[in-house]
Amino acid sequence: MSVLPPRSSRARLRRGFAAVVVGTALGASTLVVAPAQAADDVTITLLDVNDFHGRIDANTVKVAGTIEQLRADAGEGSTLFMSAGDNIGASLFASATQDDEPTIDVLNALDLAVSAVGNHEFDRGFDDLTGRVADRADFDYLGANVVDATTGEPAMQAVDTFEVGGLDVAVVGAVTQETPALVTPAGIAGLEFTDPVDAVNETVAELEASATPPDVIVAAYHEGAGAGVPDGSTIEEEVAAGGAFADIVTGTDAEVDAIFTGHTHKQYAWDGPIPGETDTRPVLQTGSYGEAIGRIALTVDGDTGEVSAYDASVVARTTTADATLVGQFPRVAEVKTIVDAALANAAAVGNQPVAEISADLTTAFRDGARDDRSAESTLGNRVADAQLAGVADTPAGADLSVVNPGGLRSDLLFAGTGGTDADGVVTFAEANAVLPFTNNLSSVSLTGAQLKTVFEQQWQRDAAGNVPSRPYQQLGTSSNVAYTFDPTRTEGDRITSLRVDGAEIDPDATYRVAVPSFLASGGDNFRAFAEGTAVDTGLLDYEVWIDYLAENSPVAPDFARHAVQVEGLQPEYTAGDEVSFTLPKLDLTSKGSPANTTVEAFLVQGDSETSLGEFPVTSGAATVTAALPDDLSGSARIRVTAFPTGTTALLPAFDVAAAQPSAEIAAAASGSLKEGSSTVVRVRLDGSEGRPTGGLTVTADGEEIGSGVVRNGTTVIKADTSSLRAGPHTLVIGYSGDATYAPSAADLDVTIKAKGGRR
Repeated sequence: MSVLPPRSSRARLRRGFAAVVVGTALGASTLVVAPAQAADDVTITLLDVNDFHGRIDANTVKVAGTIEQLRADAGEGSTLFMSAGDNIGASLFASATQDDEPTIDVLNALDLAVSAVGNHEFDRGFDDLTGRVADRADFDYLGANVVDATTGEPAMQAVDTFEVGGLDVAVVGAVTQETPALVTPAGIAGLEFTDPVDAVNETVAELEASATPPDVIVAAYHEGAGAGVPDGSTIEEEVAAGGAFADIVTGTDAEVDAIFTGHTHKQYAWDGPIPGETDTRPVLQTGSYGEAIGRIALTVDGDTGEVSAYDASVVARTTTADATLVGQFPRVAEVKTIVDAALANAAAVGNQPVAEISADLTTAFRDGARDDRSAESTLGNRVADAQLAGVADTPAGADLSVVNPGGLRSDLLFAGTGGTDADGVVTFAEANAVLPFTNNLSSVSLTGAQLKTVFEQQWQRDAAGNVPSRPYQQLGTSSNVAYTFDPTRTEGDRITSLRVDGAEIDPDATYRVAVPSFLASGGDNFRAFAEGTAVDTGLLDYEVWIDYLAENSPVAPDFARHAVQVEGLQPEYTAGDEVSFTLPKLDLTSKGSPANTTVEAFLVQGDSETSLGEFPVTSGAATVTAALPDDLSGSARIRVTAFPTGTTALLPAFDVAAAQPSAEIAAAASGSLKEGSSTVVRVRLDGSEGRPTGGLTVTADGEEIGSGVVRNGTTVIKADTSSLRAGPHTLVIGYSGDATYAPSAADLDVTIKAKGGRR
């Protein structure tokens, strides 16, 4: 429980004093402020879900039971149940096949009071949200930052107010500003998504300026702590990282008492700083899929009207038996009726086997969790193969296919649960759950230059040029695509090679790319697709996927990477040089992916290949170091193959300059060669390609003792050997080289005689 000092910035005090009017003998009235009795503090509880995504399954009743238990603990009249968005969209089969009506019905049964709008609420377009979805929902969707692009007027309701525990509680909602990149652009034509913090603050200012400002203000943002930051991060680390979440924490108006967030599927209940104040307020997100319920209890001081304390937590979904929950809570009983009907309807279609798999086909994993969108996966590549195969038979055709990782909403697991869901069996529902968005497939014609830009846009920038909450998204690609990349290079120049069907792409040639309609219109910030010419093939992504699984059953994962990270390779070398580069990420992280143990490298020039050796792989990384042949010249490449996955990459071409010939050095010393005197060194240079030119030096014991310039292949150098003691010495004749001949050196052995009279 966090106890807060009074806020000097506020002046609500709606219940902090009593005013009475006393009549006088003259018939006039006088306003007398009488001392107030000490009012009781009031504690209200805010319950929240975010990113539920139509999870109608065996856990839905327990989600409802958790909410009802928390509601009972806090008191029915002192509780408000709300959502931070993405209630629907990317849903499980039981909800998706019924247009998410079961999910909306469940939320209605649980008396969801209000929801911030999420980006997935726009999956079928704004008209669907404000029509079909709004008509069925008993709650309002809030989007303070959704405006009409033409008029600048609000396109959605910004705030809703409720009486909770005798207090007026205002909830202001906003959605991620990235929404235009996350949904089909055609569905939100005419809308603008402004800065969510600015929009919330403008609404709060209006509430505070009203005749009856609310007692409590809550902000519900469908935006959250950044993707890519480990779940063990702190709010300080997240704020330091900057971006949308940092803006929410540090920029939301101080009058907001609690902040609910969503979108990034993380769990946290943090004490967030309040701008201009020393105290804190709760900032919370529950993860996703109803795995937990957010709970914030706010205590309002009865005298000042200020929030004096809060308690925030993320409450794990209950494990209590469904039957117990149903018997205890009427709302849970209603939810179970809805869920049972939805599951029965889904089973009629969904339990039909459509194919078999020989092993898990999954998204990339990180820290034990699926859906790492920053990494290549066996599932993403297989879906791309399916799209290419499906579109190939249409008039539009396709040369390759890519798929966005955010479209992969479930995995195909080999282990079954019995019955029709036996080991290796894929049911209609399981296959459909992978691609729940029902995208049409398009064939988009792009130039090779535009296609390269598509892959460069994996390093994400939104339309305004800002880095979004998911800074990198790895595309899945069909098996005929291979590329190398170096993230250490300048933005826009990180794809170092890109091959289709084994050939390097031609920047001016045209390539047809099979993609879901979401990508075809520039979704997920892959705006280069929108610059091409798109043809609707008339096919649906999930139907093509299911057909592919059936036609290729049993389907196996391919653990070979299509994209290989290469760092340190240079564009130019000289024959005989040492080449050294690293391969930092050779292993996939999808389930079942084996760890590579060795990499073999080959030098490729024309049709000739020469092995450069084998190199160990440790924790998925390898360093290749090898010498180029002395007689190599022209353009060359290196091919690497990792074992046991078979990952193969043809690295970018590099130029090799022929090694320069060496001049033959002949040297002789003349003169007395006595201790304390100088010596004359005569040098002759002979070369195979004409007379050498350049400079010569003579050194002894690392010190230069003479120098000269080669003329007509010879020179005479006076070497100061006076400091050399009597005895044998080695003089080093150093040649600087010239445009034809490489630098070289030769030894000249001499013996210094002792001065006369010494013994």
